[in-house]
Amino acid sequence: MSDGYRLRVARPEDVPAMDALIDASVRGLGPPHYSAAQVEAGLAHIFGVDTQLVADGTYFVLEAVDRATPAMAACGGWSARRTLFGGDQHKTGVDDRLDPAAEPARIRAFFVHPAHARRGLGRRLFEACEDAAVSAGFAAFELMGTLPGVPLYEALGFVALDRVAVPTPAGVSLDCVRMRRGISRHRRA
Repeated sequence: MSDGYRLRVARPEDVPAMDALIDASVRGLGPPHYSAAQVEAGLAHIFGVDTQLVADGTYFVLEAVDRATPAMAACGGWSARRTLFGGDQHKTGVDDRLDPAAEPARIRAFFVHPAHARRGLGRRLFEACEDAAVSAGFAAFELMGTLPGVPLYEALGFVALDRVAVPTPAGVSLDCVRMRRGISRHRRA
């Protein structure tokens, strides 16, 4: 890619690097939106890789390829499953499939390394998700956005449905915003 980043589908062996990227993203971009206690609670109990997305082939990574060894710069994906947010440590039970004719697909777990922030990587991840969700027959997306992510999602046309205080076992809650938007059926040029 001429912009120095390569998009690809995440693989199981990427999980440790994605975990490290998520940690760096939350610690680097979470403040000033979340307190130190909220950042730690989020990392321990909510934020992380949902390996079901990796297994489903609906999670992507963007690698910075302008180095001798490609480095993971961003990750994120979409899902045709019921879970709205959270990594493996946050999930419970079976993650049933959604009905594309009646339910919105999910946008899930977008994280950008602070060294690569504000370079259009979130938008690029979203476009890959949108193309794949259209191919799977979905007409809308829903997500649970963290406060640092809300401006990106608003710029992508998502509308806030409600603000949610997500509780954690650590006794602190993280403010998030449940959002929704339609999916474009037209492929971008």
